[in-house]
Amino acid sequence: MPSNEQRRAAAKRKLERQLARRAERARRRKQLTIAGSALGVVVVVAAGVGIYFLTRGDDNNTKSADSSTTTSADASLSNTPKAAPPPAAKPKAATVNCAYRDGGQAAKPVHKPDKTQVSTSGSPKVSIDSTQGPIGITLNPAESPCTANSFESLIAQHFYDKTSCHRLSTQGLQMLQCGDPMGNGQGGPGYMFDNEYPTDQIAKGDTEAAQNPVLYKRGVIAMANAGPDRTTGQGTNGSQFFLMFGDSPLPPQYTIFGTIDQAGLATLDKVAKAGDDHSMDSSAGGGKPNLPITFNSVTVS
Repeated sequence: MPSNEQRRAAAKRKLERQLARRAERARRRKQLTIAGSALGVVVVVAAGVGIYFLTRGDDNNTKSADSSTTTSADASLSNTPKAAPPPAAKPKAATVNCAYRDGGQAAKPVHKPDKTQVSTSGSPKVSIDSTQGPIGITLNPAESPCTANSFESLIAQHFYDKTSCHRLSTQGLQMLQCGDPMGNGQGGPGYMFDNEYPTDQIAKGDTEAAQNPVLYKRGVIAMANAGPDRTTGQGTNGSQFFLMFGDSPLPPQYTIFGTIDQAGLATLDKVAKAGDDHSMDSSAGGGKPNLPITFNSVTVS
């Protein structure tokens, strides 16, 4: 039989482990939370890798999950991701119901998608004629039908025409962020909708899986967002998206909805090589591209 002293020591060790786990969970929640009202980047340092957290915020319509501040990046951190790819998508029904909710002032006069019963078949092709070269995208409605449907609707309404890409990051997160006609990271289409793949592969309530980074591979296009609405828990996707030109670890909270062709990757590499001006957050890296890029026109077929 253990003595009272041994029992007390065991209880103390158990309590210390519990407190350590709680502190770690709190620390990770703070690191992986979206901050501020403008579209920005929060740096998360995990497993020796700088992870940048893309956000799109709008204080007038969306309350983000927390108000944690940006963490400084360590310039010596490796860009090599230490994360596994997201899980394979489970098959969806042939047709899904999509919900688009009013939210914010539209940066251009557009309306919500006409279609809400959306097919999960097909592979629509998007052609972007940009000032720095062509970017071709194949949409993936099998995995993210509501996102692809919204993207097609905005293209048909010429929402993205004459729109510049306002943010480039080449450290940790390797992406070009676009989709805001205002050019400052705060513009959207006046409506919002929920996340799809890979967020929908995570069981509800599994906060650890929702926070653990997965690999967003070179060549994917994914939505930027402001995290779940604090009041409703609903998603805050709109019009902004990021084009990945390098493998990057991110929490699985950004909907992947297509892939970029080789010509598009060459265009992105060209813009990335010129770097950014660090105007948005010099400590975290990222800012306006030194080589400006504007979409002359965007079409879908």
